Amino acid sequence: MVDTIRYAFGDSSLGRFAVARSARGLVLVAFDADTDQLEAQFPEADLVEDAATLRATIGKLVHLIDHPEDAPGIVLDLRGTDFECRVWHALREVPAGTTATYGEIASRLGVPRQAREVGEACAANRLAVVVPCHRVVKKDGSISGYRWGVRRKRVLLEREHRARLL
Repeated sequence: MVDTIRYAFGDSSLGRFAVARSARGLVLVAFDADTDQLEAQFPEADLVEDAATLRATIGKLVHLIDHPEDAPGIVLDLRGTDFECRVWHALREVPAGTTATYGEIASRLGVPRQAREVGEACAANRLAVVVPCHRVVKKDGSISGYRWGVRRKRVLLEREHRARLL
């Protein structure tokens, strides 16, 4: 059976983004993505552009990008290895306005020597902001790479920090 994935594009304060949803839930939120990149991400799927169906989801994501401390209430269809999914679940438990290191996430998962693998799972995350890999920092607390740009990561962390102070 061919997987049907509906997608659309939205505009936010951090730039244009693509959103894609399977029958089970959200599979992708990616900044600066285009149709070719979606096809590369889901080569076996039947991709259907469907802005009307995804209008409410886009609205929730625009709000989440401006207020990353809020829970969007969107069902996810996490697609990755067992380890990647464990990391992504752990990231969703890092409170907004706080950060964790790659090593701390690895320790929470019971694999303290796999900080590098946690970083690789963060890099494989297809759900920008929704799975908050932007909350993971280096051991010294500095901001490290971010699939969608360090500038965006810094802005998201600043927004969460300000919201936490209110």
